[in-house]
Amino acid sequence: MSKPRIAVTMGDPAGIGPEICLRLLANSEIKDICTPLVFGDVSVLERVSQKLALPFDPRDVRDLDLLEGETIVPGALDARCGEAAYRYVLAAIDAGLAGDVDAIATAPLNKEAMHAAGHKYPGHTEIFAERMKAERSCMMLTSPELTCSFATVHVGYLEVPGLLNVPRLLDVIELTADAMRRIRGREPKLLACGLNPHAGENGLFGEREEERIIIPAILEARARGITIEGPLPPDTAFLPWRRQSTDAFICMYHDQGHIPLKALAFDTAINTTLGLPVIRTSVDHGTAFDIAWQGKASPNSLFEAVTLAAKLSRRPTG
Repeated sequence: MSKPRIAVTMGDPAGIGPEICLRLLANSEIKDICTPLVFGDVSVLERVSQKLALPFDPRDVRDLDLLEGETIVPGALDARCGEAAYRYVLAAIDAGLAGDVDAIATAPLNKEAMHAAGHKYPGHTEIFAERMKAERSCMMLTSPELTCSFATVHVGYLEVPGLLNVPRLLDVIELTADAMRRIRGREPKLLACGLNPHAGENGLFGEREEERIIIPAILEARARGITIEGPLPPDTAFLPWRRQSTDAFICMYHDQGHIPLKALAFDTAINTTLGLPVIRTSVDHGTAFDIAWQGKASPNSLFEAVTLAAKLSRRPTG
């Protein structure tokens, strides 16, 4: 088996992205399983490496040369950094589509800085889906403790019911089942959460979203050979015994899955976008401006993201 080539975007230069990328490049276990290539700015990485006394080899970087490292203020919101972080992502996507890399792992960008630069995306997931022209896609967060996929993500709660429909839920269920087959090596067991308290309690709460949308999607998924239970009340869906018997949970909105995941696996959860022509994984944390360039950032989530990207993209020699 040849080692897969993993593009790693540096994230917002003023955040913890440069530090965790340097720690990734210095990790021998990561380099045993893949060949990481950071898409970013050498001048920023050099400055952080000097400040924190971390080793650095510029040959491990695809230098986009967008910024002057000495002008960046760590922990400061900066439209220049938002622009750079956005362009690192585009360059990595284009490298993936061209076959220059086998997968992409992303360090955190700052949405406010990116928006200040004129790029009004809710996050990475939407950039990847648009740039890669994905017909269907969804976010999945995975960790040893819990895996969740999302029917909706970065939208206000008022918008969620209107974005739920049977085809959308079927896409999320099928994408999740396929991903878990690749990760687990067997047919997975899925569980769908309800949208409303008590999963609607037979129409008592909400607008019968469970009866009109979630249950029909579950029944169709079962007809397509997928093992899936639900809809279950969200407040009891993640109990320990259910987590032990469930490979992945289908969640209706952002916090329904993010809250239990971050409570159980803040440092090890990985964000991946399903349905793309190139595998994409990501850390499940933000830019952490409050500790940027201080040597305090944990690289564990990035290590896990790159490890999963390598696992999903591994290919035979020759």
